[in-house]
Parts: sequence; C-alpha cells; structure tokens
Amino acid sequence: MALSSPRRSALSDQVIAALRNQITSGEWPVGSRIPTEPELVEQLGVARNTVREAVRALAHNGLLDIRQGSGTYVVATSELAGVMHRRFADADPRHVAELRSTLESSAARLAAERRTAKDLKQLDTLLARREEAWASGDAERFVAADATFHLAVVAASHNEVMTELYADLADLLRDWLRDDIGTELRPEHHMDHGRMVEAIRAGDGEAAAAEAAGYPFMCLRPAAAGG
Repeated sequence: MALSSPRRSALSDQVIAALRNQITSGEWPVGSRIPTEPELVEQLGVARNTVREAVRALAHNGLLDIRQGSGTYVVATSELAGVMHRRFADADPRHVAELRSTLESSAARLAAERRTAKDLKQLDTLLARREEAWASGDAERFVAADATFHLAVVAASHNEVMTELYADLADLLRDWLRDDIGTELRPEHHMDHGRMVEAIRAGDGEAAAAEAAGYPFMCLRPAAAGG
C-alpha cells in the first residue's frame, strides 16, 4: 500500500485519495475508528505530517471526525454526505421523515416499472436479511440492514441521480432511524416491507409508492412527534 513520492502536494493528494477510498469502499464503515496516525504512516509509507494533513483535509470535508483522546472516526461516505449530515443533523425529525417518504415513494414507483430480475433477487435477499436482523434483537444490526434494503429499493429505480442523492442522505437517515427506534426493538415499531417488494415485483407502481410513503411515519412515536 506504500505510495510513490513525487512532489509533496501530489503526494498529499495521493494520501487523501487512498484514505477516501478506504471509506467509500466500506473498508472503514461509518462509525468506525480509523487506524492511528503511526499505523497509517507505516501502511502508506509516508511522513507523519503528510498523513496528518490528509486526515485534517478529510475532516474538513466532513468525512472524518477527529476526537481528541479517542481517535478519528468515519462520519460520512462522501463530501456531500458530510455536508448534508452537518446541515440537517438538527432538523425536525418529521421533516426528515417527509423527505425520506418523498424520495422512497418516487423510487418505489419507478422500481415497479424498471426493476430487473437481478433487482428482485437483491430485494428478496435484503428483505430476508432485514427480518433476520429484527429477529436478532440487535438494534444497530437492524438499522444497518434496513438502510441497505431501502437503498436497494431506490437503486432499483435505475435513476442514478436519485440513487446518489439517497446514498448521500443515508448517514442522516440512519441516525434518524437509530434515534427513533432507540436501543431496544419493540414489536409496535416493526414495519412489514414485504408488500412493497411484492408490488414492485408485480409492476404495480401506485401500490409500491403508497407502501413506501407510509413507512417513515409509522415509526414516529408520539414522544418524538412532540419534540
């Protein structure tokens, strides 16, 4: 993984690109702590100052969060995701729910029209994984599985702009869902997504859109709605 060493500015760009790739590829998922500065120096084969400069640049762009005494953590998967996360982190949960409802409803309608056999297989797999995560009782595992499933629904729309926008919002939506369901999975918060998948399979855009539009508001508890 050692990098070549042309002039300093180009080397810094290489290090930034290498670290960004670790994030975007999923090697360093959102919420994880990245290797320490000495470890990165050894892995990349560059000077400590170059690593520090690259980490600070990615922190400035919103991908990393440097926490004194704790380490550096991944907080977003792209610069735009980082900007959105900072911009809307304190937004009204209902407004976030409305945005999610609008995007997912439109995507589900398009998915019903454009889905491929591969898309349907992926949705079936991820739906089963989501149910397994719920049955496990592990809230964090469920949040991750739910987010992956919904992103696959949007991807099945085959609208690249919508898919990229939703992916950039994914970190914010995960935070919202995590806060909404809390640390314990309760039966009253379970939402059946099977009907949406079947509507997409049947090519019924109106039914798929209606199912998707209803989900976000079902898990807004009265306490959360009151602020």
